[in-house]
Amino acid sequence: MKTYDLLELAGRNLREAKLRNSLTTLGIGVGVASLVAMLSLGVGLQKLATRQLGRSGLFDSVIVTPRADVRGNRSRGEEASATQSRQLDDAARKIFTAIPNVVEVYPEFRVIGEFHFGESADANEPKFAMVAGLTASSRRSEAFDELQGSFFSSEQAPEAIILNEFGRELLGLATDPRQTDQKLTGEQARQLLGHEITLNYAEREVSPTAGKETSSPASQAPDQTSFSVVRKAHTLKIVGIVNSEPNGIMRGNARVFLPMEFAESLNMIQPADLRQVMRPGQGKTYLALVVRVAKSSQVQGVEDAIKKEGFNTFSILDASRGITRFFAVLDAFLGVFGSLALAVASLGIINTLVMAILERRREIGIMKAIGASNGDVKSIFFYEAGAMGLLGGSLGVAMGWIIGKIINFGANLYMQRQQFPPENFWYVPWWLVAGAIGFSLVVSLLAGLYPAARAAKLDPVHALRHE
Repeated sequence: MKTYDLLELAGRNLREAKLRNSLTTLGIGVGVASLVAMLSLGVGLQKLATRQLGRSGLFDSVIVTPRADVRGNRSRGEEASATQSRQLDDAARKIFTAIPNVVEVYPEFRVIGEFHFGESADANEPKFAMVAGLTASSRRSEAFDELQGSFFSSEQAPEAIILNEFGRELLGLATDPRQTDQKLTGEQARQLLGHEITLNYAEREVSPTAGKETSSPASQAPDQTSFSVVRKAHTLKIVGIVNSEPNGIMRGNARVFLPMEFAESLNMIQPADLRQVMRPGQGKTYLALVVRVAKSSQVQGVEDAIKKEGFNTFSILDASRGITRFFAVLDAFLGVFGSLALAVASLGIINTLVMAILERRREIGIMKAIGASNGDVKSIFFYEAGAMGLLGGSLGVAMGWIIGKIINFGANLYMQRQQFPPENFWYVPWWLVAGAIGFSLVVSLLAGLYPAARAAKLDPVHALRHE
């Protein structure tokens, strides 16, 4: 029997019992809808987590630290070979910049600063805050979604972006410890934006002492450089106010932010500088460098290249492997529970086709009497089961997409009432659509195995006697 004839015959048989076949198809659709809705939720949550990490600017970054401390001492278990452990200095920074797919390399800049603001009597009372440097790429951080003011005008501008809570402290506003989110009003923000703040800091000035020899064993060490700490002051213009720290996942506690290039030019003394041994021509040594990569998929290759240079690395991708496993397990559980409804729907297919056999016994007998083989009879019922699975799967995908949109809309309404920005928790990729329809078709064909085998075993003599 030709494929066209089988399709036409299956379609005619399905149209004869419209209500029963429609209800069976609808049952398949409901099962597929539950499967699509649950899996799209898991995929959506995974994309949301990936998107949030990506916006933090750390998902495509590698944190580099030396295998030796700032004094040159290697950790336990490290060999003393220079190829295995090197200083994280300006020379290493240039090497990282030359690695393929690296966009930028900048230090993890953090230092305590003393600030004075305003002309009132309280202006003489210093305010202390952690200062951090921000690159231009930090502008994409979600912390700037609710930025009051503007971002830095340039990388070298003497400008500052401050945290909301530090702004309240500068204005002398009371802070309720029971409230974690106390935003500045528009009028309060205008009292800060565009105004100047004075930063007092300590600068390290290097003075070479090479050429001095002593009889002590220390004279056998390489020439070193002494330094002095000089107190400096710089006036900054407040250009922006943020409610949370940009890239705060890895940093934390910073309340004042400067352009990275400008912050480096100040040569502010950092905690590592107090323990650092300088050598002529060595340049600045860092506790950590951040290497930003063009794409997150290229992070592993950059990490491998840096490790070959003799440094330790860490990236969010290293930590996210556990998150990936979690979402894989979550998707598996959601898929299993979503498939239960489809399994129940398969029982409806079996029931529908078995009833069709009882109603069409005489028809099956006539077909076998005029030459139809057992394979032809099986094919008819397989085509009917496949047609219900295909139609039910397509209907289920549409229903699952609509259900996801409705629930996502309701969830965003709730989030807006809680003063959270709207998010997209549901995502239906093309592979889920194709997989759901294909899975529905396979389940329907499996459900049609028993009815098709039962129809093929009918004796044509007994079938023709059936009334």
